[in-house]
Amino acid sequence: MPGQSHHLFRLPRRLVAGACLALLAALPARAEQVNLTLLLVNDIDKMEGAGPRGGFARLAGVVEQERAKGGHLLYVHAGDTLSPSLMSGFDHGRHVIELLNIAPPDIFVPGNHEFDFGPEVFRERMSEAKFPLFAANLQGPDGKPLPGFVATRMFEFGGVKVGVVGLAADDSKEKSSPGDLVLLPTVDTGIAEAGKLRAQGADLVIAVAHASRSKDRALFDSRAADIILSADDHDLNIFFDGKTLLAESKEQGEFVTAIDLAIELEEGDGRRSVKWWPNFRLIDTANVEPSAAAAAKTKEFEAQLAKELDVAIGTTETPLDSRRPTVRGGEAAIGNLIADAMRAAVSADVGLANGGGIRGNKEYPAGTKLLRRDVLTELPFGNTTVLIEVTGLTLLAALEHGVSQVEEGAGRFPQVSGLTMQVDLGKPAGSRVVAVEVGGKPLDPAAKYRLATNDFMLNGGDGYTMLADGEVILGALEGKLLAEDVMSYIAKAGTIAPKVEGRVRLAQ
Repeated sequence: MPGQSHHLFRLPRRLVAGACLALLAALPARAEQVNLTLLLVNDIDKMEGAGPRGGFARLAGVVEQERAKGGHLLYVHAGDTLSPSLMSGFDHGRHVIELLNIAPPDIFVPGNHEFDFGPEVFRERMSEAKFPLFAANLQGPDGKPLPGFVATRMFEFGGVKVGVVGLAADDSKEKSSPGDLVLLPTVDTGIAEAGKLRAQGADLVIAVAHASRSKDRALFDSRAADIILSADDHDLNIFFDGKTLLAESKEQGEFVTAIDLAIELEEGDGRRSVKWWPNFRLIDTANVEPSAAAAAKTKEFEAQLAKELDVAIGTTETPLDSRRPTVRGGEAAIGNLIADAMRAAVSADVGLANGGGIRGNKEYPAGTKLLRRDVLTELPFGNTTVLIEVTGLTLLAALEHGVSQVEEGAGRFPQVSGLTMQVDLGKPAGSRVVAVEVGGKPLDPAAKYRLATNDFMLNGGDGYTMLADGEVILGALEGKLLAEDVMSYIAKAGTIAPKVEGRVRLAQ
């Protein structure tokens, strides 16, 4: 209409702004799905694996295939790889780093076997790695992080913040040789670092931990991390209760665990929420095409070994079994062989070997011609035979310690020579040894006995700290390599026939 104002229905600016905000608030939150794959391997040291599966070439094949799919992926190696293996006895794990560098992990956390050759070799090997190193609980003697290592890292995938904390094996001083390096408690460190990542805005927290079952469970129960990717126990394990996830990928790259995460990110009304759900794929590497580059490098290393190792030294008339449950769960024929060889080498009264030091994880049928390769496969650590004099009381304490964690398959299990012992597993740890005879006579707590063992155990390895009470007669510098003593023992006999004969009698 003529003369009508065009401003009659103009709303105040404040009302317009308020209406827009109200409209935005009324709209549903914006939701997006982000897909992320976690690829886990742990406890792999053998170049060729075992039989049709495992080994570095097949592992690299898995990684190459998964990366070729595109999308978001984190390839995690949870440790125990530099040792023990045949080649590591010669090059201290240098070949392992070369093989891993072909298809490098996104996250690597040291296990106890990374320290088997001492702190200087550990630092040297880690400096050769072309992949990120994580360990929140690992420090130098000065209390500072080691060069090249980070405690945590925040990854971002499609707007989702994923915090990762690495936790090295905190029992490495007992199991290995980290020297003056400091390892803080896994669980306490993991909880603290996960909290920091939450405070920094992590939507999802992943702990990569080289840790025992009990520590895995403690981390799980703390709910500090959403996902725990573990190692050390050689378990093929997936446990998910709808809130927290725990996984471990057995050993030797036989299986690689792929966890496909569907992560739903919701943002709206100034708020942010994240929901996630895992889908699991167990990748059997028997069905994987090996990486051509890794296979070629493996073949090159194997050729270097063959000339030295494929030499027969004797024949076994009886079957031998070095599988992990056998040597850690009871008297084993191969354990008797090794303990006998140690005792004979230094003319001792008693031989004591830790079952966890026998590493071949294989069976030898009766009639097998044993090669140098076989002995070094079983005893790859480069330990030396030592001779100490101990009291019967100390020897009894060592035997009690050896059978204190039979149920857990601990590496401390005693393989013995020159004695027999009766064990009641129904009794509490520390009071399980019912009777011991040395040389056919009851153990005398006050008597002195010459004990052959290895330098790892003498230094408190596998928890045998009581052996430090003994008088060292032949130390690590004077003793021969344990593997050499075993090879000499077999070669001298020509034909051997070790068997289970009641040296360690276990009863419930």
